[in-house]
Amino acid sequence: MQHLYSETVTEHILASLVQFVVGVISTTGYIGVGLLMAIESACIPLPSEIIMPFAGYLVSTGRFGAGNAWMGLFWVATAGALGCNAGSVVAYWVGAIGGRPLVERYGKYVLMSRRDLDRMTNFFEKYGSITVLLGRLLPVVRTFIAFPAGIAKMPQLRFHIYTFVGSWPWCFVLAYVGKQLGDRWETDPRFHEWFHRFHLVVEVALLIGIVWFVWTHLKHRRDDVAA
Repeated sequence: MQHLYSETVTEHILASLVQFVVGVISTTGYIGVGLLMAIESACIPLPSEIIMPFAGYLVSTGRFGAGNAWMGLFWVATAGALGCNAGSVVAYWVGAIGGRPLVERYGKYVLMSRRDLDRMTNFFEKYGSITVLLGRLLPVVRTFIAFPAGIAKMPQLRFHIYTFVGSWPWCFVLAYVGKQLGDRWETDPRFHEWFHRFHLVVEVALLIGIVWFVWTHLKHRRDDVAA
């Protein structure tokens, strides 16, 4: 019974996220891609792993690129990377203006514990500005890396260049995956069968990942309070 309930909740969450992403991008095009990626980079949990693959799927349908798939992927990735820059401004200035105390105080609302902040700050102090570029290629880290950059008052021009350069490959790869899946969806009947056979496995894995992420971060928050 509990398994069925978890499955229903997972499907409802996924369906709501997908419906929101589909509606925004379908209505506003490249602007929607940039807007959604800005929301994610502003530390609001809207996964780029949903946003960019759907944008890539629209490339496969000709919605982006006017029939030129590579051009469509290029502009979709560019819109996503620009959105990452725009959204990161919020986190950067929270760190730059309020410093570490403000991030520690309000980071809990985006499930960022003091341990997460320590890890990213130490990594930033050890490797310097290049951390922003590399961090943009890593799930979860890419969302919060702007905080230590702001705390360190990293030069803004360099911050935005590194954010764009690091975000663009991430956006391109996810869009490319969506484009390839879109191509197969239309041409390979076996893909339909595979999708319906394994979609439950993917949903359960996603649910486990979400539960693990929330549980560990809540645990770290309690540890921070106790300390």
